[in-house]
Amino acid sequence: MKTFRKKISGVLLLVGMLLIIAFKMELWATGGNIFNQIQRLMRVIQVIQEYYVEEVEPEKLVTGAINGMLEELDPHTIYIPEDRMKELNEQFEGQFEGIGIEFMVHNKIPTVIAPIVDSPSERLGLKPGDRIIKIEGISTYGFTEQEVIEKLRGPKGSQVSISVQRPGLKEAFDLTITRDKIPIYSVTAYFKIDDEIGYIKVGRYAKTTNDEFEKALQELESMGMNRLILDLRGNSGGLLEQAVGMADKFIDGRKRVVYTRGRIRGSNEDYYSTTENTHPKIPLIVLIDHGSASASEIVAGAIQDWDRGIIAGETSFGKGLVQSQIILKDNSALRVTTARYYTPSGRLIQRPYDSGILDYLAQGYDDLDPNTISDSTQNKPVYSTSSGRKVFGGGGITPDIYIKGERISRTSSKLIQNRIFFEYGSKYATRHKILNRDFNTFRNNFLVNDQIIIEFKNLVASKKISIDKNEFEKDLVFIKRRIKSQIARHLWSAKEFYQVEVSEDKQVQEALEYFYDAAKIAGLEVDG
Repeated sequence: MKTFRKKISGVLLLVGMLLIIAFKMELWATGGNIFNQIQRLMRVIQVIQEYYVEEVEPEKLVTGAINGMLEELDPHTIYIPEDRMKELNEQFEGQFEGIGIEFMVHNKIPTVIAPIVDSPSERLGLKPGDRIIKIEGISTYGFTEQEVIEKLRGPKGSQVSISVQRPGLKEAFDLTITRDKIPIYSVTAYFKIDDEIGYIKVGRYAKTTNDEFEKALQELESMGMNRLILDLRGNSGGLLEQAVGMADKFIDGRKRVVYTRGRIRGSNEDYYSTTENTHPKIPLIVLIDHGSASASEIVAGAIQDWDRGIIAGETSFGKGLVQSQIILKDNSALRVTTARYYTPSGRLIQRPYDSGILDYLAQGYDDLDPNTISDSTQNKPVYSTSSGRKVFGGGGITPDIYIKGERISRTSSKLIQNRIFFEYGSKYATRHKILNRDFNTFRNNFLVNDQIIIEFKNLVASKKISIDKNEFEKDLVFIKRRIKSQIARHLWSAKEFYQVEVSEDKQVQEALEYFYDAAKIAGLEVDG
């Protein structure tokens, strides 16, 4: 009890210091009398100290108070504990140090999804489906994902030994892997859909995004690409400057890409494209959906406002708030909203959030009926693009061409969550390695037939996973595509996985029909 009282006394001393600071900053005269509110907080802590049935860690009380305060603000002003900061920083830095694998814990064993390109794991030949059964001689059975990460990551140049059980091999084998710096890629996949059309999928915006995107563009251009689909579906955003840099590759001349407006000094900024034209101007289609947010909305909004291309898909999430990260003394952080994003035409990207956090998250994924989309947008403010085309504000980026996304049933979601597609792909690829001689033949000719579906259902049954037969039949097109793409992943790599997915993706395939419109909007010469 004495220890607890000492800790509480420390917290009260801290709060007392805040009161002094409040006086010095003259905060007692603003914001509904902060001085009185801090006194109220001190009194609550004293009551808990004296009367609560159990001892409570002061840190827990303060963290709870902080989170409670932030809940009264917007959904994106958040408190980040110290133990989460390293992970988040790695995501934005675009690299970490380790062995370089994407993995999941499947049937209580860490299982390789794919080795990261040019990582120690790839160089040593780890493959999708490999099961890491030991790390440093210790069984990994029952390890959590976090425990696996802690064991496999480490300083560049250090070593870790693992035991691998590979499908199709009777005995496990050992590897000693020297850790290295591992890039976290932003460009998920890029390839040519046909002789003329390129496809680039960008998963997020981190420090290396523009370098990766530039490499993808140059490689596709060298292969004869003269039309491009930029897939930003599910891209939740990231670094602002990376989004501006990407938009700059398409928007010529010095034009405003995005601007921010806020209350404090320095929050009002305008970001412009450069006058450099480093890439040929080709017809462009940008795919977005309800999961596209923040930086991806900046790119889509700028391309739409400057009539540089067609935006296709579904209305984006509508996250248009600028966060500044303030590091606290204990290395935790506050990510606090300081401004709002606006597209070049003046549209506020952020949608309303005054209905509560649960409604805010759910409404971001509301679907729009293509037959009523015109009526749905009537209540939204109307803006004009550079050529006078009508576009809508009110939150998010409303696409020029609405293409409904794929919706899968609970049964299919359950199969994904239980990694059944991944496991079946691994088993099938192990039995049919001869297929990997020619991917193009596989993509164009391989069919998921009735026998494969029977085997797949048998695997589901062996796992004692209950499925709805009607939902299974309803999702059969999706299920067949995912089986085929996972087989491709295990026979080749993640790139081939995405090529199969894209070749049978209805949103992508429908978007291909609008390159004439994309060229016309951008003022390019068009045929027919």
